[in-house]
Amino acid sequence: MKIDVRVPSLGESVVEATVARWHKREGEQVRQGEVLAELETDKVSVEVTADHDGVVAEIVKHEGDDVAVGEVLARLDTAVVGAEAEAAPAPEASEGVASRGAQPQALRTEGERQAASAPAGSRLTDGQRPPSPLARRIAAEYNVDLSQVKSSSPHGRVTKDDVLQYLEQQQQARQQGQGQAQEQRQPVPAPATLAARAGVADGVAATAASGAATAGERAATLEAALEPPPSLVAESRREERIRLSRRRLTIAQRLVEAQHTAAMLTTFNEVDMSAILAVRARHREEFKQRYGISLGFMSFFTKAVVGALKAFPYLNAELQGRELVVKHYYDIGIAVSTDEGLVVPVVRDADRKSFVEIEKEIAELAQRARSNQLTLADLQGGTFTITNGGVFGSLLSTPILNGPQVGILGMHKVQERPVVVDGQVVVRPMMYVALSYDHRVVDGREAVQFLVRVKELLEDPERLLLEG
Repeated sequence: MKIDVRVPSLGESVVEATVARWHKREGEQVRQGEVLAELETDKVSVEVTADHDGVVAEIVKHEGDDVAVGEVLARLDTAVVGAEAEAAPAPEASEGVASRGAQPQALRTEGERQAASAPAGSRLTDGQRPPSPLARRIAAEYNVDLSQVKSSSPHGRVTKDDVLQYLEQQQQARQQGQGQAQEQRQPVPAPATLAARAGVADGVAATAASGAATAGERAATLEAALEPPPSLVAESRREERIRLSRRRLTIAQRLVEAQHTAAMLTTFNEVDMSAILAVRARHREEFKQRYGISLGFMSFFTKAVVGALKAFPYLNAELQGRELVVKHYYDIGIAVSTDEGLVVPVVRDADRKSFVEIEKEIAELAQRARSNQLTLADLQGGTFTITNGGVFGSLLSTPILNGPQVGILGMHKVQERPVVVDGQVVVRPMMYVALSYDHRVVDGREAVQFLVRVKELLEDPERLLLEG
């Protein structure tokens, strides 16, 4: 009996996904609950599992195909189990060159066959985390054995950048080997020898006597003789095409929509971080021992933003047609960078949470984001967003709105700078902050006052207990 494997429900308002990876091939046995495929939606990855024991009889949708909710992904043959399933033949390597329509069971590249046939343990990185979907996709396209790729991530996960760096190193090694082999076969001739070999010397002498060639023609002939071989020129101008993930396409679309829809403007200020750094220095060890989490900047900034939003509620609003929906709850989005792109999980009811609760929730959300374990519910419904480019060394930037929100706060690197305090030039740890806002909803005066309030709360952390 053959059973259809269909695209499951992907969450509210999500109706389409992309097949990121197949974990099983045609002819392979599968147990109930085993992961068959991995789907990539606009925001999260979804695993498709088998509802029955059986054998993968047919793969209908292949990696890179777009699929809708309810569409057939594959078919399982539940009649073939036990010994028959074990004996089911796997596709031959030669089938990989067949077309997708004629041989749907054939994996298209040697890299995919190696990835599918390798035991699960061998596909894990040193940190026991599997490579990212985009890393696997690039590795399959270029026949890269992921066990040979070293991870630069502290968690041991192989990312897209690791695979690209490995490919570049392999290319450089090949070029060096080719150059050394060529030098051993034949010494590099001098320009005069190259010219003579191309007939330039004789040609120049002959044309000089006959007057048949111009100086420009002789120069062009000499330049052609000295030109590097076409193969070397082509090798140095190599290009590659990488299919964008659904998440990256969605990020691009949303950012352009924000630019085209909102009347976006950015205002700046700077914060003296001395008080916050002093609080962290006094309580860092005790905080870590008592709660098992470090006391970072994000809890201070979240509390400061909540305090400022209470004073300027239009920055915690959303424009819907001809109506402005002002929200009196504070769900703060925290931008997190992952291998597959930026995601913004939401800290719900941030005004009701303590510093400890905020730090723990942000750490948990960030960890789940980087391991592709976020749900759509984690990403929906934010009222205001905070993004921190300072962790990458950014000194100043203009963040783009996370629509339909009307405000986003950008944090940056803390840097010691000379400032004037009470008529004296002193060195203080300073941070530039940026507020991007929708000018259709928020006036300039209100935006500037909001950012000043954030600055005041951060420079006097005790006030956060009263207003945050």
